Amino acid sequence: MSEIEQSKELQYLKAKREQSFLRKLLRNRFAALGLVIIFILIITAIFAPWIATHSPNAMDVSKSLLSPGQQGHLLGTDSYGRDTFSRIVYGSRISLIVGVSAVLFGAIFGSLLGLISGYVGGRTDSIIMRMVDGMMAFPFILLAIVLMTVLGQGLVNVVIAIGVSNIPGFARVFRGQVLSVKEAEYIEVTRSLGAKHGRILFKHIVPNSIAPLIVYATMSIAGAIISEASLSFLGLGIEPPTASWGSMLQEGKDFLVLSPQLATVSGLAILFTVLGINLFGDGLRDALDPKMKV
Repeated sequence: MSEIEQSKELQYLKAKREQSFLRKLLRNRFAALGLVIIFILIITAIFAPWIATHSPNAMDVSKSLLSPGQQGHLLGTDSYGRDTFSRIVYGSRISLIVGVSAVLFGAIFGSLLGLISGYVGGRTDSIIMRMVDGMMAFPFILLAIVLMTVLGQGLVNVVIAIGVSNIPGFARVFRGQVLSVKEAEYIEVTRSLGAKHGRILFKHIVPNSIAPLIVYATMSIAGAIISEASLSFLGLGIEPPTASWGSMLQEGKDFLVLSPQLATVSGLAILFTVLGINLFGDGLRDALDPKMKV
């Protein structure tokens, strides 16, 4: 078989695998539902200025705690007279930015640690893993709270705090994959042919270890959104008056009798967002599993 024919066959097999992956993903109804929810979140975050009916931070105490539908406010107003619907819409931006950025931060540094630890092994592996174990000794949210106490409030600090808290998980997951892949026969053959460490790592080990990491990262976005909401609820997250679902939930708990929609709407926004991401993550995991039927 000529090199051209081999190249065509490889391209055909690759295209077939991609079609199989998309077919399995889209045939999963729960994954499709999760994808729809994520799509709605992204569209809402991007087009927030056009979707929101009022400025999210415009205060008018004469209109405080209005019921849904009163004076043009779809979901009423909070204790400062700010439009609840607009703050929910703009809060989606915070959740999306924090969720994606924090997970990306944790994935980059965690995967790098896992890659070095799994590939080098020996004393290096022991040192890195003991550091990771030390970080994992703290509960996720407790570590984030400690970091926010040190760093202070603010969007960037929230991303850093949650991102650092995500590092141990990514390091563990990627290390396990690297340890599994580097013992494969084709890696031994590549090494025996004189391939350098950089080529072995980034040409063979990383591409064949990335799939579980993608699934773990998808699931971690939901955890990051909950963490941001928890920090904001405790007054350690996003600085007011910036709209955040967690801070809206915190304020709404004081008005559960007068204006129950304040806490209810923000809580439902968190619920459906996390549910959508988890449903999509489950479907993505099944689609990437070669043992699952098409």
